[in-house]
Amino acid sequence: MEESKEFMNEAIKLAESNIEKQNGGPFGAVIVKDGKIVGRGNNQVTSQNDPTAHAEVQAIRNACKNLNTFNLEGCEIYASCEPCPMCLGAIYWARLDKLFYAGTKDDAAKANFDDSFIYKEFNLPKGERSIPSSQLMRDKAVEVFDQWIESENKIPY
Repeated sequence: MEESKEFMNEAIKLAESNIEKQNGGPFGAVIVKDGKIVGRGNNQVTSQNDPTAHAEVQAIRNACKNLNTFNLEGCEIYASCEPCPMCLGAIYWARLDKLFYAGTKDDAAKANFDDSFIYKEFNLPKGERSIPSSQLMRDKAVEVFDQWIESENKIPY
């Protein structure tokens, strides 16, 4: 348990240092494998002009690069705050074994980082969401999926 606190403390330090450095929001994350930090990330949304540069995503990218893999099974992520929907999706796609977080999404909302509207959007019918979506050319897209299914040189993930 002491080791877990050490890793969480590192994630929180990354979040805290972001305030002074003005890289982005006050969020940090570390990825741990076999008791060692293999990836670090801090929010870089404003410094990189990248709305996907959240701390968790940056930590996943860093760990994947350091481990030379796209699959982070056997790893845990420590995030300074409960992940937003995008980051939670990335955590699942990366196949991390466990998520630890410090602050809650309600704590983040008090600091004007409120993602509750996204959760609400997911539950609305597509036609009622704030970003309209329309399906086009499904038949062509299905052809590409069929090519993928038939391909002998694909790398499944």
